[in-house]
Amino acid sequence: MIRIAIADDHTLFAKGLQGLLEEYDDFQILGLFPNGQELVDFLKTHSVDVVLTDLNMPILDGFGVLEELKKKKLGPKVVVLSMYDEEKMFKQCVKKGADAFLLKDSDPDEVVFTIHEVHEGRHVLDYNRVLKQADPDSFFDAFREKYKLSKRESQIIHLIKEGNMNKEIASLLSLSVQTVETHRKNIHQKLQVSSRIELINKIHQMNI
Repeated sequence: MIRIAIADDHTLFAKGLQGLLEEYDDFQILGLFPNGQELVDFLKTHSVDVVLTDLNMPILDGFGVLEELKKKKLGPKVVVLSMYDEEKMFKQCVKKGADAFLLKDSDPDEVVFTIHEVHEGRHVLDYNRVLKQADPDSFFDAFREKYKLSKRESQIIHLIKEGNMNKEIASLLSLSVQTVETHRKNIHQKLQVSSRIELINKIHQMNI
């Protein structure tokens, strides 16, 4: 069982995240906290495996949480949640000891994958990964609109164009290989292609 605490002053987001994670039998949510100070106080008397913390919070923000946990040698792994994919912010989180960095609009699969990774002692701190979580270049906008592609499907098309296979795409986007395969089947159906070769040819033909 992975014991989790969530710190975020946006109650709707925090409760939504709690609802998502409670669908998994190996996750236990121990508390929701509207600021970093309440989280840190809770950690002094409770054992938590993974903390999910927003950066922008009153009283004590996410950076302060990282500093306090390091100073007090409190043990949970820390996943930072942010609305912004700024490299400067990312680097500051890495410097202060974060174990992972996720954008708040990440896929649920990415959140679950990241929690498991940090709990098992692996860092998820690759800025290229953060960029992949964000929307693809506006260059894809017309293409997405025409074929009714989701944000995730557009990301996968972009990575296929770069020569990545399913396993590599899964790693870059923090998804399972099975999830990537499901997205690819949907892409094939929407673009009316039946194979990887046909898909790549169509991408190049349309100058995507």
